[in-house]
Amino acid sequence: MMSLCGLRRDEQVPLKSVEVELQVRDHVASVISTLNYENKEDKPLEAVFVFPLPGDAAVCHFSATIGQTQIVAEVKDKQEAREKYDDALSSGQQAFLLEESEQSPDIFCLSVGSLPPGESASIRLEYVTELAVQADDGLRFCLPAVLNPRYQPQGSEGASFQVTSVPASLVPYSLSFSARVSSPRPVSKVESNCSLDPLQYLNTEQTQATVKLAAGHKFDRDVEVLIYYKDAHQPTAVVEAGQASAKPGSLMGDPVVMLSLYPEFPQAVMSSVASCGEFVFLLDRSGSMRFVMNHHKRRQTRIASARDALLLLLKSLPMGCYFNIYSFGKKYEHIFPQSVEYSQTTVEEALKKVKKMGANLGGTEILKPLQHIYSQPCIPYQPRQLFVFTDGEVCNTKEVINLVKKNSGSHRCFSFGIGRGASSALINGLAKEGGGHAQFITKANRMQLQVMQSLRFALQPVLEDISVTWDLPKGVSVTVLSPPITALFKGGVIYAQLSGQSSEAAEGCVTVKYSLAGHPSQNQLHFSLTPAQDTGLTVHRLGAWSLIRSLEMEKKEDGGEPDEVVRKKVVELSVQSGVSSAFTAFIAVNKGDGEVIQGPLVRRIVPTAPMYLRQYSFSSEDEKPAKGAASGTSLKKKLKSVSSRIGRSFRRGQSAPPPTSEMPSNGDKDSEPKQPPRETFLQLVSLQKASGWWVLDPALAAALGKSSKEVKNTKPALEVNQEVWATILALIWLHGFKMDTQEEWELLAMKAASWLRAQNAPCVTECVEAGNALLGCNVQKDALGL
Repeated sequence: MMSLCGLRRDEQVPLKSVEVELQVRDHVASVISTLNYENKEDKPLEAVFVFPLPGDAAVCHFSATIGQTQIVAEVKDKQEAREKYDDALSSGQQAFLLEESEQSPDIFCLSVGSLPPGESASIRLEYVTELAVQADDGLRFCLPAVLNPRYQPQGSEGASFQVTSVPASLVPYSLSFSARVSSPRPVSKVESNCSLDPLQYLNTEQTQATVKLAAGHKFDRDVEVLIYYKDAHQPTAVVEAGQASAKPGSLMGDPVVMLSLYPEFPQAVMSSVASCGEFVFLLDRSGSMRFVMNHHKRRQTRIASARDALLLLLKSLPMGCYFNIYSFGKKYEHIFPQSVEYSQTTVEEALKKVKKMGANLGGTEILKPLQHIYSQPCIPYQPRQLFVFTDGEVCNTKEVINLVKKNSGSHRCFSFGIGRGASSALINGLAKEGGGHAQFITKANRMQLQVMQSLRFALQPVLEDISVTWDLPKGVSVTVLSPPITALFKGGVIYAQLSGQSSEAAEGCVTVKYSLAGHPSQNQLHFSLTPAQDTGLTVHRLGAWSLIRSLEMEKKEDGGEPDEVVRKKVVELSVQSGVSSAFTAFIAVNKGDGEVIQGPLVRRIVPTAPMYLRQYSFSSEDEKPAKGAASGTSLKKKLKSVSSRIGRSFRRGQSAPPPTSEMPSNGDKDSEPKQPPRETFLQLVSLQKASGWWVLDPALAAALGKSSKEVKNTKPALEVNQEVWATILALIWLHGFKMDTQEEWELLAMKAASWLRAQNAPCVTECVEAGNALLGCNVQKDALGL
């Protein structure tokens, strides 16, 4: 029988349902996922499921329940775990293996081996993760329900797990999702990109609440939840008691403290905008960027949304800065040989080329353009700010992040994950190692806001000389588990192990010192050393995960310890803490009553739902889907062991059409769907000159919704410069009609107001009055910054 995207119609899929429980305590989430399997075939099965997790998830529990028997997995060296799994299957025993991809920490592979005919198994997977603070102060949790294929550049080492994909409508298992939120502060609201049942408060203080995913969820998107607290910026400290059975003095045996820091920066300093900097924009132009953002009003493609964002960014840059734009796919291009000074001429040239940029450069090879950018000498007194826009589908995630870390002393990196299914490991890793801020953009109407929030961060003064000092009672020492803090845009988290005991007052203090715009500042947080109740080992596991990730990032060529020594350290820490790593895996073997499972073992690959479906192969040929190629090949291959399965890369062949929500409106691979007309706001923005003023012409009149005659005839006095009048009209229109999106245009409006003040023009008050009358607004002169 013909196969459909790797899933044959006559094949049963043993995974029947996925249940997810989310428990949020302040800024930390604990997630319990239960995967229910049932073998309805007449032969024993091995089920292999490759799925995404958040890139910063610390997986800390894995168990299987068969009938009344529960088997809890152990963390072992990855090779040892694979061998135990293979040995168990070859001897007719049941075994369960969970391992992390060595290329990207947000992809896992779960193997359920020797499930006899008619038998059911329930797999429980637990992980803990920090919730990232967004620019609008929301805490973001994302349950990745989508696994897009990852592009693997030619010649790169290693390979990825084998993945089978089907359209979202054909995913043969269900998802249920519920969340419980608790915090010392009231929960103001919970939002999601998916349909939720109404939020239920559990107490009158509204500090506890529950919410559920509405029934009938389709696997066409990640489940994104944004949680908002009142007074979100209060620094907190949680001390967690060590594990009673662990050795005192060890990470798991000692108390661990988690500090959530939210320094209060002087408003006068933070509202100032830098007038210098080198701004480098790196835009993904791979084929996947031509799929739509799935916004119900404006069916705009990812690449079109990115072009609009670049327009807004370029118009908002300060005079006196430098900039360049790179784009990449299988190859990379740049608009200028090196960064150029910001001027009307250079901006016009750049925007002409940006307008022609399509999603037509093939694969997603981001490493080479990054290497080229870092090879360019930095411009004196122009701090380099790198903005990366990508849908994040690469296999060599760790190699890319390592490169950013190696160059972190010379720039800040702001990353944007575009569309559903973008790799959280890549997007968060770029920003974390680059000292910047990460944003995930899943709707076209949010991109402009989010990129401007990040530009605001980039234009703020850089925190320098950041140091953290501890004041603890005599007899208590501290070992910091987190890497050094390099940025504090929306706060930061520090984990530390507390050793020893003290008879003195059980209170500690941490001081964060830094220099901001040349002024030394500090913030202090006093905290009790008495362990909190009912936190389990969440803080310990997050601290262990932070240390594991730091060790994994160490490279021999960077002067660190040899790779084998680092690997041994990671394995020891992973086994001790029960937290998975790139070098370890969870393994469970059910020896049961010793009865051997009879019959040949049949492998079933559990499919996932990607945003668009394609399978990858890598050759020197141009990347075009092979016409008429069968797509079920991967399931027909007889893979002899888990070790041989890992290392199979995606193969590109014929694929099923993408879900209609993200599907181009024509069948041409290299052409872009017809785009909606550019909204009035962006038309107005596109007309602004680099130094901030507008020309009085028919295009401006059209953007303002007036005729050229109306605009010209209402100019209040002959001595008023036409550019001054045009610029005042544009500012009045923005303040009168677009105040709900002020963050998007605030910087370019500041530039316009600055230009107007420099003109020292007469009759400004009369111009504002006449402009209000023409446009039907009531904007005060002071509100315009004049």
